[in-house]
Amino acid sequence: MTEERNLEKAALRGEPSYVWRAGQKRRLGMILLAAGDRVRGQILENGCGVGMYVEHLTPFGGQIFGLEYDFERAAEAALRSPRILNAAGENLPYPDSSFDLILSHEVLEHVLDDRQAVAEMARVLKPGGRAVIFVPNRGYPFETHGIYWRGKYHFGNIPLVNYLPRRWRDRLAPHVRVYSSKDMQNLFAGLSVRVVERSVVFGAYDNIIARFGALGKFLRATLQFLEKTPLQGLGLSHFWVVEKK
Repeated sequence: MTEERNLEKAALRGEPSYVWRAGQKRRLGMILLAAGDRVRGQILENGCGVGMYVEHLTPFGGQIFGLEYDFERAAEAALRSPRILNAAGENLPYPDSSFDLILSHEVLEHVLDDRQAVAEMARVLKPGGRAVIFVPNRGYPFETHGIYWRGKYHFGNIPLVNYLPRRWRDRLAPHVRVYSSKDMQNLFAGLSVRVVERSVVFGAYDNIIARFGALGKFLRATLQFLEKTPLQGLGLSHFWVVEKK
């Protein structure tokens, strides 16, 4: 696979977790807390990438399924679990009321129809089942998925793009969505779910810590402290937990 094709895939579908570090470990803890006993039931990771969360959820006793749109990533995930399907989130190949828990980790921003994908998750949840969802926050000062400028894709963290008027922001980043709190509310409007938890979280900044050591750790601690303040609105990702009525 060429570097150009790698960048194109990153633009369209994001970059999955290839290594397990502090950031993934922290989010796993949040998922387990939100799941409760459901972690021992039927679990779907909807958009599982190469299967890192599938692998790390398996020891808790549930039966884990993974669904991934990208064929190459699904094939790699299948090396970690026998229950991986290559399919789209807007048309989940599972019966109604199949799962106790669904994880959607930084996926909805990439799908063709996010509203349909959320409706499908609600459909396949059992009554009382929960969906745990992470998506990018529009209040974060950087667009982490790069931008298109003059027809060329520029990968990386681009400052202030998400603060532009929506039509301008979407011209620069047409390949990925970003969500305000109102966007999140609209996403679930009319569905038979109730919101159990909603917050905004900062990242773990593992790359910065790898480069700057103690200074990076201080930055992480400071930013994660802001999650308990009104400044959480500047965080990296929305974290929502919804339960099927």
